[in-house]
Amino acid sequence: MTERPFRILGEDRPSRWLITCDHATNRVPDWVGGGSLGIAPDDMARHIAYDVGAAGLTERLAERLDAPAILSDFSRLVIDPNRGEDDPTLLMRLYDGTVIPTNRDADAAERVRRLDRLHRPYHAALEALAARHAARCICAIHSFTPQLRGRPPRPWQVGVLYSHADARLGPAMVAACREAGWITGENQPYDGHLEGDSIDRHALRHGRPNMLIEVRNDLIATAEGQQLWADRLAPVIAQVLDQSGL
Repeated sequence: MTERPFRILGEDRPSRWLITCDHATNRVPDWVGGGSLGIAPDDMARHIAYDVGAAGLTERLAERLDAPAILSDFSRLVIDPNRGEDDPTLLMRLYDGTVIPTNRDADAAERVRRLDRLHRPYHAALEALAARHAARCICAIHSFTPQLRGRPPRPWQVGVLYSHADARLGPAMVAACREAGWITGENQPYDGHLEGDSIDRHALRHGRPNMLIEVRNDLIATAEGQQLWADRLAPVIAQVLDQSGL
């Protein structure tokens, strides 16, 4: 059976929104290091391997918005789908204090193999879904750890990221989240523009309205938390798009 490095939910749902989850799982295919990256199970359960809670939030948010969703099915440490093909962090060798042994010795041929079997099929499927609606909007879902090793705690509950190249929805989403009473970072904890990332590739280059939402992962580590935040975010996302007139 052909490997599918992604899951698609609700392909025929009518919403303009497409919900994406680039870092949905910590799965390592058995053809990569025999199914191991050479790091401890505790590290594979951390945010370095995937966005904790993001998959469940994506599923529930897509249901609330009656929107299709696509979720990756490989760890970001195998190859990061939210990086361009020429990005030096595509195959991470060190992340938040953890050395990734299987990646340390990965050569150019191994990089191409992972691109061909995982990264490129995921993006081809994402673009096909995006193109199914003439007025498509993209909402990317991620999560972030409350604190990186040796760094200050992150106070935000939610982060809204957007590029300087398209501020049609991002600032309004920040304002709406803050009005709802959530501690919200604007282009925090990360900057919202990264050349070659998923939003750049599937939204900015096509003129599609977009936003990227980061939720602190301790808030969505359980099914109950995922449902709570899907219920909170869905009407706000819908309202922001509706009020934008796009």
